[in-house]
Amino acid sequence: MERLTLEQYRDMVNEILEFKNQTGMLPEYAIVDGKKIRKEHYIDMIERVNKFILEMGRNPRTVDIKSQDLQVY
Repeated sequence: MERLTLEQYRDMVNEILEFKNQTGMLPEYAIVDGKKIRKEHYIDMIERVNKFILEMGRNPRTVDIKSQDLQVY
């Protein structure tokens, strides 16, 4: 899985926010359909989606998990 659908992305963000509300901190990773997404990747995804919405005025259809700029393994 290299990208998430908008629905998968929204579910992931909701789970991250729920975890943060319960513990006061962000989880080290999120799991989407059995795929583990590390913290630095989901933070980058959220930033890219917010930027896309601000620039384009709409939601993206899909969200790449890894940015071309973020190559952390």
